[in-house]
Amino acid sequence: MKPAPFTYHRPARIEDAVRLLAELAPVEGRVLAGGQSLVPIMAFRLARPAHLVDINAVAGLDRLEARGGALRIGALARHARFHRRVVDGPLGALLAAVVRHIAHYPIRLRGTFCGSLAHADPAAEWGVVTASLDGELVAVSARGERRLAARDFFQGAVETALLPDELRVGANGKPPLHSRFQKGHSGNPEGVAAIAPTARSGCRHCSKRSSTGGRRPRAAGSAGPPRGARRSSPPSSTNPSPAICAP
Repeated sequence: MKPAPFTYHRPARIEDAVRLLAELAPVEGRVLAGGQSLVPIMAFRLARPAHLVDINAVAGLDRLEARGGALRIGALARHARFHRRVVDGPLGALLAAVVRHIAHYPIRLRGTFCGSLAHADPAAEWGVVTASLDGELVAVSARGERRLAARDFFQGAVETALLPDELRVGANGKPPLHSRFQKGHSGNPEGVAAIAPTARSGCRHCSKRSSTGGRRPRAAGSAGPPRGARRSSPPSSTNPSPAICAP
């Protein structure tokens, strides 16, 4: 099948993209970045946007920047950018290890980190990583900028808190002290275990957060996922081994 007819828009500035979304979101306008999720479902006519706002010409959205103790990932940062460590330490190692589990190389050349988060497939790798690292999503609209914690951004399978007229412009994540990623036999991500500094930890240095199949993060040792946690796949019996906290 082929996509239903639509009108194509290609803004060159973020201000123009935001203006177009404010105008077109109420009439089935959608954002196009990597297109690796949207275009196939359009081809099957499971999605029929009347307007596509292509943000690939917007300068600055492909940034990868380590600043203020966090990694800032722009909306057009492709999966393939993470094949090499983009930052030193455990975070760079984690991202480089995880990216090789995403589809295959041609997909990684086109698909984007933030696009994967926006699609919110519970089997996708970046959602699990972002939830476990307690990441933050940044969106802009005609009303201004909005920052959403990952635990609030993911609402369910392929459902997020992003409003139709909001443009996701980036994601921020703080580096863990230690982390480990694991996939199950089904190919779905079975979990990420991350050790991150926190003043609330039982250990005086760190606490462990884990996420499975795109669920919201939970503290180590808890009886189960928190109330309202997305349960997109059955609990795994092969969760990552806990990392050891150094004294």
